This record gives sequence, structure tokens and C-alpha cells, in this order.
Amino acid sequence: MTLKEKIKALAALFSQDLIHHRRHIHAYPELSFEEHETSAYVENLLRSYGIEKIEKKANTGLVALIEGVNPAQKTLALRADIDALPIFESNETSYKSTKPGIMHACGHDVHTASLLGVARILQELKEDFSGTVKLIFQPGEEKIPGGASLMIRDGALENPTPNAIIGQHVMPLIDVGKVGFRKGMYMASADELYLTVKGKGGHGAMPENLVDPVLIASHIIVALQQVISRNASPKIPSVLSFGRIEALGATNIIPNEVKIEGTFRTLDEEWRAKAHTHMVKIATGIAEGMGGSVDFEVRKGYPFLKNADELTERLRQFAVDYLGADKVEDLDIWMAAEDFSYYTQALEGCFYRLGTRNESKGITSGVHTPNFDIDEDALEVGAGLMAYLAIQELSSNI
Repeated sequence: MTLKEKIKALAALFSQDLIHHRRHIHAYPELSFEEHETSAYVENLLRSYGIEKIEKKANTGLVALIEGVNPAQKTLALRADIDALPIFESNETSYKSTKPGIMHACGHDVHTASLLGVARILQELKEDFSGTVKLIFQPGEEKIPGGASLMIRDGALENPTPNAIIGQHVMPLIDVGKVGFRKGMYMASADELYLTVKGKGGHGAMPENLVDPVLIASHIIVALQQVISRNASPKIPSVLSFGRIEALGATNIIPNEVKIEGTFRTLDEEWRAKAHTHMVKIATGIAEGMGGSVDFEVRKGYPFLKNADELTERLRQFAVDYLGADKVEDLDIWMAAEDFSYYTQALEGCFYRLGTRNESKGITSGVHTPNFDIDEDALEVGAGLMAYLAIQELSSNI
């Protein structure tokens, strides 16, 4: 039996366990940096597989080592995130979230269960490969400053230092059984914007006595769009969106202040810094010119994510070998953000996509929605493929 056949057989053998683990994690979700039960669940399973070298990082994070025949030859890190989102689940399944207002709506339950499957497969096959696999179960991907940055701070990429890192993420736009790769720039940086526009409120029938922060806020929102349309190079993908406006007045009451929240995303760090300055300058000028003021906070979030060209090309070819050429797709730039980018700032990395869509089963909802779910056949694919990628990459001479 070839190594590929062994991995596929083990992935199939463990598939029902992976579904069980995914459903358990899904039913008991925990928010970013509060993943105590999830962390304990993962650690207990790793120890039950015979994996003993386990360390806690960033409070609820875990790093575990699986050593092959010659551990010092090469080290490869594999990462999964373990936190959930503050969303009320609308699915009616046996594994529906038991915690109202908290849901695994981004597939982190899938990532965690899949990496548990990888751990079990590699532990079974540790006499069949050389090198060391570092398993990273990371908290807080969904919340700034990002658990990846804290894991790195606490030494997750040390003792030993990986030669490269691989991450896998669900993609409901890709059919189950397929995966997607992209070399080079892939995902955007993400900054959170918080504005408080201040004026002088009062009765809506007497505007001459007021400084209307609602009107000022409206002008600011419209004017800031020129940061993208007239300041950004058309060659640099950029997005500026506002998703929350809070003016606690009434039909005839102008409030004293208006709060605005939004996000700015791009794929260029130099432009990112310039855009921050532009936005604050424009908003301040408008507010002051209309008799008010604005407090403008830019919370700098995750950097852009860039996949190492040669590493990603090798992994893509390994995926073709494991799944078949018709099961491997090329991805476009994605303007969402991921704190896996912190790892790719520190070492070579590849972040690829695992297909979870199945239209015949009605599984088509996007991530971060109340009815997101997956075709659980993706777990067998995800665990087997990542185990195969890990062993093949450890065996490469690069």
C-alpha cells in the first residue's frame, strides 16, 4: 500500500470520529479568547492519540509536536483556529449551538476537527516520514489583535522554528471534494474605523440653534468614499465600508452625537498608512467646517496575507496528486482578512480553501451567516489532504 493509499484509508476510517468532534465543537462554541472548553477537548483528544509534547500558548491556544523518524531534519507547522462568532444560529440540527448568540459560523469547528484528524493520521504514520509536524490550535482569529499574533508572541513558532506553515479554511463557494489555491497576494489587511461625530442637539424644528451631527456624519460617509475612488491607485484593491450608524435621536430630536463604525481593507501596506491619514483629515475638515468635531479612531487590524509562490505551487501539485486535477481550483483575490497573515509575515506560508458546498443538500450559505453549515464529507477530504501535504512537503528537498 502506498503512502497516499494509507492516508486515504486512515482518513476514511476516522471520518465518523471527525464528524462527531466537529458536531461537539459546533454545539459548544466559545467566543474569541474564551475557548477554555474547546482547548481542553482538543488537548484530551491529542493525548488520547499518544501525542505528549503539548504546550499552552496565548492562554487557550495549544501547540503540539509529532516527530517523525528524523525530527531535526525539517519542521512544518499546521494551523487551525478554534473560536466562534457572536451570531444566533438559525439552523435546526442535532448539533445546533447550545449557547444562544454564539455560533461556529466561519467553519472553525471544521478546521479544528480536520486538524485533529491530521494529528491522528500523522501519529499513526510517524514511522513513515522524517521531520517534525507542529500542530497549532489557535484562539481568537475573529477578534483584533488576532490570536495568531499572540501565539507568535508566546513562542508558537520557536523550539523548533518551522520552515513553513500551512492553513486550511472552509469555502462555501467551492463544492465539497474540491480545494482552491492561489500564489502570491491573496487576502486583504483589515482595519476597524470608529468615528464619533459631535455637534449640538435639540428640537428638530429649530435647526438654526443646532449643530446637526447627523448631517455632518452623512457628509463624512459620502466624502470618505473618495479615498477609494480618487486617492487609491486603481491597481491596488481597496474597500471602505460602513456597517453601523447610531444616532439616538427621534423624528423631531437631533442628538448631540452620532457614532459610525466601518472597515478599511487593502493589499498594499504603504497605501494603507496613507489612507488612514487621508480619512482622518477629510472627516476632521468636514466636521469642523460644519461647526462640529469628530473623534476618529483607526484600530489597525491584520496585515495582508501573501502565499509563498514556490511553496504554494508545490502544495497545489501535491493536492492534484491526492485529489485529481479536476478537484483543484485556482482562487481569485479575496478582500476578507485572516490573522493567518501574521504567520506569513514571519515565515513562508500557504493558506488554501476547502470546499464545503453541496447544492443538492441545500448547503450554500456563506460564512458569518446564521444558517451557515457544511457538507461533512469535507472533513475526510480536509484531514486526508492536509496530512498528505504535510508529509510530502517534509519530504521535499527545499
